Amino acid sequence: MNTSAYLSAVVEQTSILADWLHDRDATAPVPTCPDWTLADLVDHVGGTQRMVTMLVGEQLAEPGKAYAAYVPAPTDSSQWRAWLTDGAAEASRAFASVTDDTPVWDPSGGAAGVPFWSRRLFGEACVHRADAAAALGLPYELAPEPAVAALDDWLATLTSRGYWENRPGFADAMRGNGQTLHFHATDAPGEWMARREPDMVVLEHGHTKADVAVRGPATDLLLVISRRRPLDATPTLDVHGDRALFVHWIEHMDWVTG
Repeated sequence: MNTSAYLSAVVEQTSILADWLHDRDATAPVPTCPDWTLADLVDHVGGTQRMVTMLVGEQLAEPGKAYAAYVPAPTDSSQWRAWLTDGAAEASRAFASVTDDTPVWDPSGGAAGVPFWSRRLFGEACVHRADAAAALGLPYELAPEPAVAALDDWLATLTSRGYWENRPGFADAMRGNGQTLHFHATDAPGEWMARREPDMVVLEHGHTKADVAVRGPATDLLLVISRRRPLDATPTLDVHGDRALFVHWIEHMDWVTG
């Protein structure tokens, strides 16, 4: 997916999320993010999109101004749908005003800028829609190809140099001496090999033998690896090799939701 396709998908995914959350109980818990209520979920999704809109639209070289301008969600849940869809539309316009080469700060450590943020907003929308589904008791569906793209975002972001350097607890847990994990989507093209090294997690694409291999539908891989569905509750995934290595990965390859 390119930047334009990512932003089109962000608008689509956010629209679905907004419809689900419209006029819901703001205090309802989000079981996949135990510290959050639905109000926190809405605030995070919409606030992050607006922050990224400022970063990209104003071509900021550092994030301080965007962080300081964080816009909280309305407290009235009847306003959530419009607030979320407006935020996604604003993001789409901001990305349309720049090119992939436009210098923009990002936390990856790789100066990925505009392409990083377009992919990141898409991954955020997909995973947080799964949070909403869990909170509301709704079925979660995502076509295989976008599920592969969302999983690629999750894996790339959490194995980035920036994440490693800024999350020392994560780095300590994920240090290794060459242990390898292979993830393979069976319903759309998508394969990754992660290798745990002393100073980083190396992520590569392609088919290879590994200490543990996990195969299954892309959406199920996404939900399990992003900790939105327990491995034991996902019989569609086949785990071959060192299952404990994969369990360790799931337990520590987490996002910060505090």
